[in-house]
Amino acid sequence: MGQFSRDIIDASNVLFRRASSAPEQAGIFAGLNPAKYNANDPFVLWVIQTVVIIGFTQLLSLLFARIRQPRVIAEVIGGVILGPTVMGRTLGLVFFLFIVGVEVDVGIARRSARASLAVSIAGLVIPLGMGAAIAVPIYHNLVEPSVNYGYFILFVAVAVGITAFPVLCRILLETKLLDTTVGVLVLSAGIGNDVTGWVLLALTVALVNASTGLTALYVLLTGIAYVIFILFPVNWAFRWVARRTGCLERGEPTPFVMGIILVLVLISAFFTDVIGIHPIFGGFVAGLIIPKDNGFAISVVEKMEDFVCLMLLPQYFTLSGLKTNLGLLNNGTTWGYTILICVVAFFAKFLPCSVAARAFGFTLRESGAVGTLMACKGLVELIVLNVGLQAKILDERVFSMFVLHALVLTFITTPLTLFIYPPRYRVRGDTEMEKSLGPSTGSSSTSADFTRSKFSFVLDCIEQLPAAMTLAQLLRRPTVGSQSSVSEKNGLNLSRSETISKPSYQPPVSIDTIRLLELTERTSAVLKSQAVDAHIRNDPVLSVFRTFGRLNQFSMSASLSVINHDEFSTHVADHARQNGSQMVVIPWPLTSLAPEASTSHHTVQSNPFDSLFSNTSTTDELPRPQFIRKVFANSPSDVALFIDRGLSTDSSSTLQPHVFLPFFGGPDDRLALSFVIQLCMHEGVSATVVRLRRLESDGNESVNSIGNKSVVQPGDTVAIPNTVYSQQDTQVRIQSDTADNLLWDRVSSSMSSFDAEVQEALARISFRNESAARPLHKMLDLAGDEASRTSRSLLVVVGRSRRMAQESHKRELNQLVSEHNASLRSNIAKTFGDIASAFVVAGSNVNLIVMQATLL
Repeated sequence: MGQFSRDIIDASNVLFRRASSAPEQAGIFAGLNPAKYNANDPFVLWVIQTVVIIGFTQLLSLLFARIRQPRVIAEVIGGVILGPTVMGRTLGLVFFLFIVGVEVDVGIARRSARASLAVSIAGLVIPLGMGAAIAVPIYHNLVEPSVNYGYFILFVAVAVGITAFPVLCRILLETKLLDTTVGVLVLSAGIGNDVTGWVLLALTVALVNASTGLTALYVLLTGIAYVIFILFPVNWAFRWVARRTGCLERGEPTPFVMGIILVLVLISAFFTDVIGIHPIFGGFVAGLIIPKDNGFAISVVEKMEDFVCLMLLPQYFTLSGLKTNLGLLNNGTTWGYTILICVVAFFAKFLPCSVAARAFGFTLRESGAVGTLMACKGLVELIVLNVGLQAKILDERVFSMFVLHALVLTFITTPLTLFIYPPRYRVRGDTEMEKSLGPSTGSSSTSADFTRSKFSFVLDCIEQLPAAMTLAQLLRRPTVGSQSSVSEKNGLNLSRSETISKPSYQPPVSIDTIRLLELTERTSAVLKSQAVDAHIRNDPVLSVFRTFGRLNQFSMSASLSVINHDEFSTHVADHARQNGSQMVVIPWPLTSLAPEASTSHHTVQSNPFDSLFSNTSTTDELPRPQFIRKVFANSPSDVALFIDRGLSTDSSSTLQPHVFLPFFGGPDDRLALSFVIQLCMHEGVSATVVRLRRLESDGNESVNSIGNKSVVQPGDTVAIPNTVYSQQDTQVRIQSDTADNLLWDRVSSSMSSFDAEVQEALARISFRNESAARPLHKMLDLAGDEASRTSRSLLVVVGRSRRMAQESHKRELNQLVSEHNASLRSNIAKTFGDIASAFVVAGSNVNLIVMQATLL
């Protein structure tokens, strides 16, 4: 009977003793020491140990994450410091190996079958031989003669030859290699290496636990029969149950099916334990039969991984760390063999895997990255070593040597891979993450100065869909070859043309959807990253937006990425650059900005931005403003931030907003003006554009004075790039002012010549000039007048004006904050800019589009 089976029986005996003899209830008041082990009531000590272990490993994982090291490094190093626990070790390991089994997807190996098979064989056969070779001198110099010579050689060979598949997946994600040719090859080869390694480990344990050769034969035959039984009859039966209960169709297990899975894992682990194979092998085999259909496996892992990986697994690695006694490495011979193990284990993987990859046409850098990644150890290696220690094949000194070698090889994998194969040399694999969903974009139209046809919409949650679809609908081009009459009922300016013929051809608006999913420490995130192609087809956000695009005849494409949240903005910028996007659009829905109770004594309209500007809010730590500011700072194309405050939920049957643009000048305002013209090409949209000039008055704050101020203010962080008012010399200011005047005169004059499409758009726009000593106050008054004059929803388009602005409005914005008894946080103000912030501070119930022009 194995240790796992004995633990179950012991746990039953403890429960029986507690039920038959109740302990004294006075607890610490009767002198009970909670830190002392009590066989009749071990729960108190277990809670203390668990809290310490979880807290300490979480702290270390945060520290090691900053140097891009996998979580296992923190768990094992934490285990060296902390002590053991008395419960949950084997159980946590069984369920962790079940999750590892779920991760294994044989379909991945088909992506590059020949190359992956060659790398897998080369990365297993030669390391097994080198491991057996190095085991000989270690046995004769460091191991007691009582240990079986053959078993020791076989075990060391397996320890050197195995590759840690779970950690390998995490490293590929961290280094952004998963969708490259290297990542596909390593992942495919790692699956074969991982499965073969577990089979060899089961063989080794079976031989060790068997008293005679005939018993070992019985164990192996029974194990093979059990694997066949699980992979076929049990697999068929489980899929039938999952299909009948609708779990495969929904992609999520019911409580009944989840109960079956838990019982299956425990019974499988119990059976492999009682026949003489380690219980972890039973958990691994049970994981192999979980269907991958429609994200079902991901849902199963999501329901289990937090409890297993945060509660149970750290206790196992804490025990491993306790058994690692580096003090036993106290002489030159021991350290010499430790270094030799590291060198042999690394090059036994690196050289054959690199040569195999090179033979299939990979470059030297790609081949080097393949060899480095295949040499990764991590969790699997530590599990193998603990099995060897438990079976008394390894003593404590040799165990510590191999644990140190596993840590070293895992630690160097990420930096060495980035050194050998930096991003500029990478080639995407055959599995493209982008899927074209419509016709390609045509050539530019004659109205190219005022229109953009290629947009990138950033979507990271389903709440953004209404805002994204609303703005996309406004960007829809007019119907080809139609005749439209500019009518009085829309209140349009008819001075340009009464009847305008549209051009015979208009290029379709191309929308590239960037779907972002956060890469977390959870295994389910790794599974999602491995099934990107399926998620592009099945993701609800992309499915809804794709259907919307087809119904509205947009040219649609989509990409899905599972990356760290800190890398969202960099990925957006890189994606826009690679795809030639003319504008990046970020929808910010109302639902994500819940209002808080106003602290003002004045009666103002409900403002969904109160939570962003309230003193009691913690929005300086909100990730979305930080992400948006990083996109503004890094984007190679124009950026539009659409703040939807009800436009997408307008009850009217047609989408016909009235647009208001306060034009102050500068590149952002010029972009905003051209964007308003494009919006007005939609026959249901009209606009009012007001050019505001500041009257000369004392105490005005100049642009240069703002530029000299520190960009770091309370509530801000130096880690976030910031776009600030730049130091402008006279020549730059004159050039920008000249560009403002030329554009304004061109679009506001009835004598200007444009093509028919632009003329019709300009006919829907009313142009005005206004001057005021307090332009922001004047702007708010004009916006209020526009809102009261029309029954349509008001859409305000403003330039962000955080760089190369003609003038600063910071002092007047502070006056508005004081007048409205508001609290303006610098983090949010720097995200929107002063002009948009004025609408927010005033509580204006308007939809906002904040524009920033690219200066690259």
